[in-house]
Amino acid sequence: MSAEAVPAAVTTNRAMVTISVMLATTMQAIDTTIANVALPHMQGAMAATQDQISWVLTSYIVAAAIMTPPTAFLAARFGRKRLFIIAVAGFIVASMLAGAAANLGQLVGFRLLQGAFGASLVPLSQSVLLDIYPKHQHGRAIAIWGVGVMIGPVLGPTLGGWLTETLSWRWVFYINLPVGLLAIAGLSLFVRRTFRQDKLPFDWMGFAFLSLSIGALQMMLDRGQSQDWFSSPEIIIEAVLAGLCLYLFVVHILTTKRPFLPPAMFADRNLSTGLGFMFLVGIIFLSTMAILPPFLQSLKDWPVMLTGMVLAPRGLGLMFGMMVMGRLTERFDERILLAGGLALIAISLYAMSRFTLDVGARDIIWTGFAQGLGLGAIFVPMGVITFATLDEKYRTEATSLFSLVRNIGSSIGVSISFALLARNVQINHAQLSARITPYNPLVQNLDQTNPSDLAQLALLDAQINQQAALIGYLNDFRFMVAVTLFAAPFIFLLRGTDKKGGP
Repeated sequence: MSAEAVPAAVTTNRAMVTISVMLATTMQAIDTTIANVALPHMQGAMAATQDQISWVLTSYIVAAAIMTPPTAFLAARFGRKRLFIIAVAGFIVASMLAGAAANLGQLVGFRLLQGAFGASLVPLSQSVLLDIYPKHQHGRAIAIWGVGVMIGPVLGPTLGGWLTETLSWRWVFYINLPVGLLAIAGLSLFVRRTFRQDKLPFDWMGFAFLSLSIGALQMMLDRGQSQDWFSSPEIIIEAVLAGLCLYLFVVHILTTKRPFLPPAMFADRNLSTGLGFMFLVGIIFLSTMAILPPFLQSLKDWPVMLTGMVLAPRGLGLMFGMMVMGRLTERFDERILLAGGLALIAISLYAMSRFTLDVGARDIIWTGFAQGLGLGAIFVPMGVITFATLDEKYRTEATSLFSLVRNIGSSIGVSISFALLARNVQINHAQLSARITPYNPLVQNLDQTNPSDLAQLALLDAQINQQAALIGYLNDFRFMVAVTLFAAPFIFLLRGTDKKGGP
């Protein structure tokens, strides 16, 4: 049936459902990064060390990662509408408690609750939107969903900084109250109830293995840089625990009668390929946004405001790309759109890998916009084609996994980027410094007993540090280009969708 033939009441109800679920999803997505810029203020208020205050972020990420996979079971057991409302309500309560926290222990505990309640919001919203839109409009639904999910990490730091400077760091949590109440009202009025399986058993063993694996992996990625990675016994233990529990989880779901995640759904080629593709794209998604600010502020000495302004076009490109792709996926083969998106990302990252210390705002803006446009061109068609051939009974499990692998990919990408940066800076500094010898004419002309010449030596060392850091950043961008190219063959494994039923 064409979009024009849909009754007005159905269209209106669909719009209200979309607004309601996206309010909840955007609230959760923004909260993943909104507290980042407020950490120094929290640290002072809680009299915490740098390592201690980082648990405010870590606790949320770990709890959200662990509680994402059981979304499908909880939706089947309690009903999707009821779970959605409970999750939003719990998220609001945890947010208010976090804003009112009197000490660090309370703040970390309430952030754990925030992550646990908010984990199901993203997969639930995607599942609801795929249900209420006809199949030929799934691209449009994924575009709407993607804008809310992907723009959160971009807008979060800006909104958090404004609230912290204008009001207080506590308002980065209090802001969730009005948004959450509006979402609950819309969900209660417009989202339909789903069938409940009251006696559905829960695979506690499978959940325990997967939770331990995800939790250990997230802890390793979050603390690896500060603990010098595998030179630390803590990181080694976390890595072994993550690998062992993942192995036990796979063995368990293949041998038990009622597994936590049904292995049968992985027989769908589009789902399995889409999850692998999205994992690789997740590595790129947040890595650039993580390393560009220190590049601009440390090497270029740009102020925070200017840095935020030149990075904003990436978010604009992301939104524009998603909205355009929402229409294009109804007419064109998703695999063609995916190839175009990867090409845009590869071109922008290659241009970034050729930055110099003289790079201007114009280059930062166009490469960021192109990269955002490319990501938008990937997220929408991938969200459509991944679930195109999947049995609908696996949809909630699949959307949970889709969100999980993207988030894990992003965590791994950020950790690898900073680890490579730190390693490459040390190597580059050693190699460049090796050229500063008594046999170098530049050094021979300096009198090291002369205070003015000592100042010249200090200036030379500062320039070496600067060049070593620059090469380290450029190597990170080259690494991302390689990941982008590695993702390209996955496109050929996907099956295209039939466009004949389109409007």
